[in-house]
Amino acid sequence: MSATSATSHALLGPEQEDQEGSETYMSVLWYAGQLAITYYDTEDCSVYFMPEIPDNEDLKLLQKVTGELNPQCIVTSAKQDQNIAKFLTNLTATAGDKDIGKPEIVLFPNVDFGLEVSKQRILSRQFPFIPSHMTATEKILYLSSVIPFESPLMIRALGGLLKFLDRRRVGVELEDSSIAVPILAFKKFVLSDTVNMDQDTYCVLQIFKSDIHPSVYKLSSGLKEGFSLYGILNRCRCKWGEKLLKLWLTRPTRNLTELNKRLDVISFFLMAQNHEIVLTLQNCLKNIKNVSLILKRMTLSNTKVSDWQALYKTAYNALCLRDTCRSLPNTIELFQTISRVFTDDLHYIANLISKVVDFEGSLSENRFTVRPNVDATIDEKKRKLMGLSDFLTEVARKELETLDDHIPSCCVIYIPLIGFLLSIPRLPDMVEKSDFEIEGLDFMFLSNDKLHYRSARTKELDSLLGDLHCEIRDQETLIMHQLQTKILEKSEVLNSVIEYTAHLDVLLALAAMARENGYCRPHFTHRHGFHIKDGRHPLMELCAKTFVANPVNSGEATRRIKIITGPNSSGKSVYLKQVGLIVFMALIGSYVPAAEAEIGVIDAIYTRIHSRESVSVGLSTFMIDLNQVAKAVNNATERSLVLIDEFGKGTNTLDGLSLLAAVLRYWIRQGTQCPQVFVSTNFHSLMQLELLPDTPLLQYLTMETHQDGDELIFFYQIKDGVSTVSHAANIAALAGMPAKIIERGVEISELIRNGKPIKCLDHPSKGDRVEKCKSLVEKFLCLDLDDPHVDLEEFLSKEVLPSAASVL
Repeated sequence: MSATSATSHALLGPEQEDQEGSETYMSVLWYAGQLAITYYDTEDCSVYFMPEIPDNEDLKLLQKVTGELNPQCIVTSAKQDQNIAKFLTNLTATAGDKDIGKPEIVLFPNVDFGLEVSKQRILSRQFPFIPSHMTATEKILYLSSVIPFESPLMIRALGGLLKFLDRRRVGVELEDSSIAVPILAFKKFVLSDTVNMDQDTYCVLQIFKSDIHPSVYKLSSGLKEGFSLYGILNRCRCKWGEKLLKLWLTRPTRNLTELNKRLDVISFFLMAQNHEIVLTLQNCLKNIKNVSLILKRMTLSNTKVSDWQALYKTAYNALCLRDTCRSLPNTIELFQTISRVFTDDLHYIANLISKVVDFEGSLSENRFTVRPNVDATIDEKKRKLMGLSDFLTEVARKELETLDDHIPSCCVIYIPLIGFLLSIPRLPDMVEKSDFEIEGLDFMFLSNDKLHYRSARTKELDSLLGDLHCEIRDQETLIMHQLQTKILEKSEVLNSVIEYTAHLDVLLALAAMARENGYCRPHFTHRHGFHIKDGRHPLMELCAKTFVANPVNSGEATRRIKIITGPNSSGKSVYLKQVGLIVFMALIGSYVPAAEAEIGVIDAIYTRIHSRESVSVGLSTFMIDLNQVAKAVNNATERSLVLIDEFGKGTNTLDGLSLLAAVLRYWIRQGTQCPQVFVSTNFHSLMQLELLPDTPLLQYLTMETHQDGDELIFFYQIKDGVSTVSHAANIAALAGMPAKIIERGVEISELIRNGKPIKCLDHPSKGDRVEKCKSLVEKFLCLDLDDPHVDLEEFLSKEVLPSAASVL
């Protein structure tokens, strides 16, 4: 579709529009311990940049960013450090094991990342959000307010990204070469305060979970969100709210100022007297459309009729949001920001669209049409077109007077791109083409038994009136381009609308979830540890008939390491995940499922709860478990949270117990510098053999149960103490294991515990073995060893060996 195309497209529903895939293209430079990243997102046509930030030689920060963004392509300099070269090699080698596929690595000459070249590439580019009337100096000043030119490494990365976009022509591959890749905004992103969590932690805490979509029509798009934390929190009314919620979940923060800002907004929404305000905001959010996609189509002159309606509704409802926020307390920063950044440019956009665009006419003709009194020339031509019917009837009457009497009737018609024609019905004697000739008329074509001619009068009409349809469309297209240009110049306010309505949408969704489930506001402290009263698992409580709440108390100098014992199925794993999820929800600025919650400083969450699938990575299950624990041991600080469930069960019991004890003793030796550790285990020998020192850092907890005869009753309540039995037989009975197998298992367990030998149940008696030996000896004595036909080897294999196996 070319830039001058005025063809309008059929209306698309919001679901169809949202199916345009999002792709990310990243540019990376790492030099002298400093990392610079820029990337282009095709979904909102924005360039995101991260100012230079320190990153060690292990490039953990770069690994986190690439894991979150999942770029289709990574651009970097061919003259690169060995560390980043090794990182990119490993990335392409391991990415194939995941669902995301391998990113493409593109190397440009180092000269393409030169600082001056990159600056010139940025300053010389035409951006649609910069008004066309700006001078070169004004443009430089404007861009300097948006892009930090004082960050040379980031500017070089941005220059390389622009070079790649122009060469690859991302999103405009089929457009005219004069059309550049649309860039609608520059946005900054930072990760300095992000809490560290790996993919295993996200998986075991069930923060995201993908399920196969049950609808056959959705198979091409892949997956749907399953039962997960994101799934239950996502009450967002618009697409950008969903996107921001997912971003918050992938970037939990330890920035207490930002977290308290989010919690202040949720607290306001939860007040009973603000219920009507919440409903008003939610109704406005429903009409905030995908503005970024509309602006992208405007830059390509490919705007749809529905885009003008969507843009008008967005501007109008954004003004409604602004007016509502202006009536709310200025103490809440989000309301104050919306009141300020939703400027009168929205009035300008809404008024401009409403005065220019004829929505009813555009829908009926399925193209852009202009309202009356916008352009006098168009109005005059439309009036001529509307009065053309009566005028052509009069012209046809005069034409009929000049024709032969055997022609009964005629009419004058107008065909766009062809002009005015005289139409005469075909007579019976008009058989050959030569019969169509009429003096004074130029034959044009035959259609539906109608002969079409040009006459002197129709030629005069062509010269006087011209091709009205095409002229009207051309002029309306010109007005549409002018309207697009004016709106693109005001696109900054539209980008602000998307950004802050997304914040509003997410916080309204979190408030709705908190109201429905009785969540409380977490309070943050700079001390280490946390105290949670009546904590609940946010997912488990939704699918259980009754859920037993449990406290969590972990101090700065005491109870930093908790060892939890109890029978299988008593709730140990749920408790561990509950702790992790409550802390995680607090770190995204959400209310949490508890009566009270005080959360200390957290910089990372490490887990060893479920073993991942191990075939694709080529490691044993126990090796994966070891890797997860090693990650916690090597990286956890006194501000980290570590959750370990049943570590050591994947190998020999003695070896597993030894490893677990060694890991715990390592953390105990760190004193108050050890992380907050929660360990669940069935290694009762850990306590019975006193493998751990007596220290206030340790706290032993157990899940309360009661044995009522043969029945084991679970209370799912945590308490101080140590469980000495696993009740494996009771759990096996609950799982449907046959009674005989359970009885035999209990018998063997008692024999081992008392140090007695284990007898085989199906072992033959001594008398039977003696008889078998006699029978074998008699067969051997009957053999004639002098007979050459006797096969002694056959006798040994068929008689002696089978008998020996049964006797021994």
